[in-house]
Amino acid sequence: MTAGGALKINNYQRPVNLLEISQRNGADKNSQKVSGDSFQEMFSREMAGERSISFSKHASERLYSRGIELDDDKLNKIADAVEKAEGKGSRETLILTDEAALVVSVKNRTVITAFDRDNLREGVITAIDSAVII
Repeated sequence: MTAGGALKINNYQRPVNLLEISQRNGADKNSQKVSGDSFQEMFSREMAGERSISFSKHASERLYSRGIELDDDKLNKIADAVEKAEGKGSRETLILTDEAALVVSVKNRTVITAFDRDNLREGVITAIDSAVII
């Protein structure tokens, strides 16, 4: 973990135990409502764990060298973007975030390379068949 709760990772594959989350958030067995995270947030985290977005060595090095940090929320959005691209039949997609652009192999669910916004303006992205803006 780095400052601000962001983390740099090589492989995003973390199962989420919903029972553990509800206990951590102070829910008891008599309570109908779980305080803290909404069902949508817990469901999204659970689905991201099953979808397992990974990062190639090259992409990990690019993220590190360019100081790009991805928190859990951003990783979930990337996983959702890959799902959307897969639903449209994409093979290689460009995912644009506020601070970075990621080229992802949809079939392998692997981030191939990453650009920060400054480097993106200077280059041309090739070998993609779709783009998803998050």
